[in-house]
Amino acid sequence: MTATPPRTSPAPQSVGSGQTASAPPSASGQALREIRNGVVTMWWGFFDWLAVVSWKKLLLVCLLALILGGILQHPIPVVLGALASFIIKTVAGGKRRAEISADEAVKRAEREQLERTVVEARMQALQAQIEPHFLFNTLASIDQLISTDPPRASKMQRTLIRYLRSAMPQIREGARPTLGQQVDLCSAYLEIMAVRMEARMESAVRIPDGLKSAVFPSMMLQTLVENAIKHGLEPKAEGGRIEIVAEVVDGDLFVHVIDTGVGFMPKGDGGVGLTNVRERLRALYRDHAELIIAVPPGGGTRATIRVPYEVAGA
Repeated sequence: MTATPPRTSPAPQSVGSGQTASAPPSASGQALREIRNGVVTMWWGFFDWLAVVSWKKLLLVCLLALILGGILQHPIPVVLGALASFIIKTVAGGKRRAEISADEAVKRAEREQLERTVVEARMQALQAQIEPHFLFNTLASIDQLISTDPPRASKMQRTLIRYLRSAMPQIREGARPTLGQQVDLCSAYLEIMAVRMEARMESAVRIPDGLKSAVFPSMMLQTLVENAIKHGLEPKAEGGRIEIVAEVVDGDLFVHVIDTGVGFMPKGDGGVGLTNVRERLRALYRDHAELIIAVPPGGGTRATIRVPYEVAGA
C-alpha cells in the first residue's frame, strides 16, 4: 500500500511591500478631533452672537461676568474677556451690518428687476396689439386715397414705410431706446396723421441734437402724441398745433408734448395709456421719474415726462 502524505496547513501569506495594514484610529485621537470641532463651533457661534447682540445686552452680560469674577476672586480674566468681546463686537458688528446691507441690496435689485421685466413684457404685449390696429387703419386710408387722391396716398405710403423702418429695429434689437429713436417714430406718426387731418393739424419737433442720444423709454412719447391728437386736436373743429420739445434741467430730462386742442384733463390718473406710462416710469425709475399733465396759459394741454438724464452707451 502507498502511504498517504501527511496533510499540512497553508502557510500564512505575507503582506506585499505596497500594502500596509491600517491600524484602527485611537480613541484619544478621535476624542481630540471632536473637542477641536466643538471648540471651533462654539467660537464661531460666539462670534455670530457678538455680531447680532445689542450693546446694551453685551454690557449687561459683561457686568454680570465681572460680579461673578469678583465673587470667585478672578476678576482679571473676566476683564480681559470683556475687552476682547468689545473689540470683536466692533469688528463683527461692522461685518454683519455690511453683509445685511449687501443681502438687502441684492434682494431689492432682484425685486426691482422683476418688476421692470413684468412691466416691459406687458408693454410689449400692448405694443403688439396697438401696432397692427394702427397699421390696418393706415392701410385702409391709403386704399381709400388711391382712388380719390393718389398723391396723398403715395405720401402716406412713404410715411408709413418710414414709420415701420423706425419701429422694427427697436422691436428686434432689445437695446436701450433713445430719445432720437422715439422722436423719429413720432415724427413719422405725425406725418401720417397730418395726411389724414390735412390742414387741421400742424406739428413741430424741437429736439436738440445733443439730447437725441439720451435714454428714453420706448412708446411713451408716442402715447402722449396719440393722446394729444385724440383728445385735443381731433375734437376741435379747426384742429390745432402739436409740438414736441425736450430740455435738461438739474440733471433730469424733460420731454414735453404740447397741443392747442380743446384741453385734456382726465379725472384721476387718466386713461389706460397714461396709466401704463405712470406704471412703467414707477417700475423703471422708482421716485426719480414722473408724468405731469398741465394746462398752458394759452389753453390746450402740456404732457411732460421727466426721467433722469443718461446718455445711451455711456
